[in-house]
Amino acid sequence: MTVLTREEIEQGLAENRNSPNGTARNAHAEVLVGAAEAIGDGPLFRTALDNLINAYLWSAESSKMLVPFARLLQEYDKDPGAFDRWDAHSLFWQFKWVATAISDSPEIPLPSAVGWLDEMERRYRIAGYSERPVRESEMWLADAIGDDDRAERAHRAWLAAERDDMSDCHACELNGQGAYAVLRGDDARALELWQPVLAGERTCAEEPHRLLATSLLPLLRLGRFDEARSHHVRGYRMARGNESLLPSIGKHIEFCALSGNESRGLEILAEHAAHMSPLVNVDDQLAFHGGILVLLRRLTELGHGRSPAVPYDGVPHTVSELYEVLRASSLEIARRFDARNGTTRVSDRFLARIEREPLVDVLPLGVRSSALPRPAAAVTAATAVPAEPAPGLEELVERARQARDQRHPAADALWAEIGVRVDARPQDEVDPLLAADVADQRALTAARGGAGNAAELLEAVRDRYLELGRAERAALAQLRLASEAAQSGAEPRRIRELLAAALKAAEALDADEPLRGRRIALAELSSIRVESYLRSLEAGPDHEHLHEPGQDHGHGELAAELAAFAASYEEALPDLAAEAEEMLGRVALSQGDPERALPLLAASAARAVSAGMPWQAVDALVLRAGVLMSVERPEEAQEAARSALEHSAQVTEAETQAVVRLTLADILLRRADGAAEAAEHALTAAHWFDQADLTADGGAQARLVLARAYAREGRHADATEVLQSTLPDLLEHGEGQAVSVREFLGDLLRQLNDPRAAAEQYLLAAEVAKGWEDTHPQAALAQAAAEQLSAARLDQEATAAYERSLELFRVTGDAPVAEVRILRSLAWLAPRESTGAPAWARARELMDEAGARLEAALAEHAANAEPAGADASPLRAELAQTWLQLAQVLDWRVTSHEQSEDESEPGDGDESVSAPESEVDVQALRLEEIDLTARAGELYAELGPNHLGDRLQCVQYAAWTEQEIGREDEGATRLAALIEELRAMPEGVVPDGLLERAQSSLDSLRS
Repeated sequence: MTVLTREEIEQGLAENRNSPNGTARNAHAEVLVGAAEAIGDGPLFRTALDNLINAYLWSAESSKMLVPFARLLQEYDKDPGAFDRWDAHSLFWQFKWVATAISDSPEIPLPSAVGWLDEMERRYRIAGYSERPVRESEMWLADAIGDDDRAERAHRAWLAAERDDMSDCHACELNGQGAYAVLRGDDARALELWQPVLAGERTCAEEPHRLLATSLLPLLRLGRFDEARSHHVRGYRMARGNESLLPSIGKHIEFCALSGNESRGLEILAEHAAHMSPLVNVDDQLAFHGGILVLLRRLTELGHGRSPAVPYDGVPHTVSELYEVLRASSLEIARRFDARNGTTRVSDRFLARIEREPLVDVLPLGVRSSALPRPAAAVTAATAVPAEPAPGLEELVERARQARDQRHPAADALWAEIGVRVDARPQDEVDPLLAADVADQRALTAARGGAGNAAELLEAVRDRYLELGRAERAALAQLRLASEAAQSGAEPRRIRELLAAALKAAEALDADEPLRGRRIALAELSSIRVESYLRSLEAGPDHEHLHEPGQDHGHGELAAELAAFAASYEEALPDLAAEAEEMLGRVALSQGDPERALPLLAASAARAVSAGMPWQAVDALVLRAGVLMSVERPEEAQEAARSALEHSAQVTEAETQAVVRLTLADILLRRADGAAEAAEHALTAAHWFDQADLTADGGAQARLVLARAYAREGRHADATEVLQSTLPDLLEHGEGQAVSVREFLGDLLRQLNDPRAAAEQYLLAAEVAKGWEDTHPQAALAQAAAEQLSAARLDQEATAAYERSLELFRVTGDAPVAEVRILRSLAWLAPRESTGAPAWARARELMDEAGARLEAALAEHAANAEPAGADASPLRAELAQTWLQLAQVLDWRVTSHEQSEDESEPGDGDESVSAPESEVDVQALRLEEIDLTARAGELYAELGPNHLGDRLQCVQYAAWTEQEIGREDEGATRLAALIEELRAMPEGVVPDGLLERAQSSLDSLRS
């Protein structure tokens, strides 16, 4: 076995500290401990033990920290003097972790656990630390063993004890205080305690990650669903894939099971399937598997027990099988705790958890999630409804026929339920007319869905109605045959024959038949609609492509027919007249005349409402809202969309519900104060699109609007999760949208301080825009990517992206400001890795090039300016900024030079230390800095009051630089003159706080 050297161990420890948490890091840390012990280096051995304890802590093997901690404690007892102040503090801090690990380890006898707690108390007292952490550890141990009186005493003592250097951070303490309140049944108090952490005011390495998960169940129980939704979306993003947060992952899975989001829970489980195997930390395993069991039990109840689940220990299982396996292993762990603690508290609480029932039917989350397949058991249950007494069925039939005659949206659902009940009865007990009505509804459903046997079903229904003497129903079936033929692409001659037959059947009805007029009108309106389609079809395939502005192409004939129809039936059949007016509006839109369409759509909606059919107004109002937005009348558009939402109350079609809400959300999002309400409607729209199996289409657009609304509210994590969940769908909707959504996602990731991920999205967007004729989008995206690559310290990649962006902007020739900003960024990157003379020369060269580009742009601007004079202020401001930044680069060079002189010791034989740049003339560079900042300040002065802040920065810079070279009086005089100028300006011109900043700087200079 090769023995590692001290240098190799030190390098290994440095690498291990930066490695991802998990078993691989732990194993490496264990090897390093052994290696350090083998070479007999005491300090290195202690460092390796400390590293191993920390590695265990941030993994699912935290209970293994007991052994290395005991050994480190032995090292301390042997020679406390070998531990410096920080080493000793770290050792005593780790005592708290060990106390928790002992409590969470059922194999450690209770007397030993209590003994460790006593030892912690003794050592803290000797070291002079507060008893606060000891009492918290005592509280949790007492709670676990069911000693509630002792737990309460410890809780009060914990809160009463003083905080000191050994106290947990505020975020962790608030977590524990709230968790204790939950155990005592006070969810509201817990959330009150947690608020500073949940709001981001108190944070630490794993907060608010853990609390966002822990708060989910209390929020659901209190009915605070919006907060629960947000905490899940935001919190899961933080916890995902983190081994030490598996208990939090379990809580997110449990939340999904209790909020009607079982499919989302399955997706989370699948993402963490690798962690399903037994864990070293059995307390974490119990917490993680407990959340999974809530989901598995819920899936079984919904009929998915036989569906495949994730493998466990490499063995495939169904949902029900996995439930039984995990339940058995979890209860075995719980009973081990019970045996150790002498109480059934752990198993009681665990059983209560896994038997929880859903707290809300469905809580839409906004994120995309695949729908659960419909289980066979559910289908069987739906078709096995026992027959109800005849009066109940008769009442239902009466309601269904009334809804059908009123064209009410609820008719479909009523007939579907009737069909189930009829199928459950012996056929000889079913009324023939009722059987015909059920067959009629099924034929209509088949026709709507484009079923191949729809025509056959409709013919059978027509014939059955005729046999029963219901000619008015047969006439409607005949008309539906014509519509089905048009929908299925039948020959025009066949369609016209069927339309004629439908009209003839309607006209043949008895004169005293109440529905005769309606049947005739329906046939006429259908004929108008279908004939328009047939005329365009017969005009040939080139008909659409030969349109020129002002040409009619048959629209005039259609409009005349519809107008005549509406006028004929506006009194007798207002709902059909409303249909005709809506069609007229659509014709006007197809002719490019929105102003003519708007009153027609409004009239159609109003007529439908007055006819007692408000649901019929929805489509016209939604269309009207969209048209109003296109002609920039947002207030009226919002009014129309809100009316559509109001009238959609009785609409049962999921797609219509979704479209109405998406329309309103899109309109509201364009208002300065509409983001919150827009998010609410977009969220509901996404849910309805999912119900309509349109997740990848309308659902994706709804989620895009939802993400934009969240972003407007500053909820960047929520927006990111929503957008990433539906990104694959959005990328299928054309290059323009692909670029837009990737750029949007990059912006969100930038807000979340994830520069690598943000840069990736910008670069992917730029790649899509690569072939576009307009190079501006690609250039801007490359620049955005470069900025994020630079923030991620990926300097070579950032330089390449900046250079590509500069190349593209130069192609356009009309973006001097963008070019200059890129040149300045490249200048700052040049000395980042190497501070040698060539790097500084390159930085100056790039800054000079930026200045020259601005001078050229200003000259061009002056030559091409209109007589009135176009505004050149942006270019002049950029020139001033370039001078200021060049001064800052020179300051960096001086500072770097001075540091290298301090660090370099010639003659020590260390060739790795580069010699300072002896040729650097510090005085000359400082004088140039003063000149550059003075010039920049003068230019800002010419640009007026809007640049007072920039001007102050330049004057302060020059003043402090003069002090650097021993010219304190000149610097103070320069700053004092600006202060007097600021004081003389009219009230309201100088920004708030600017004068105070200037005076404070002057006072510092003179001190």
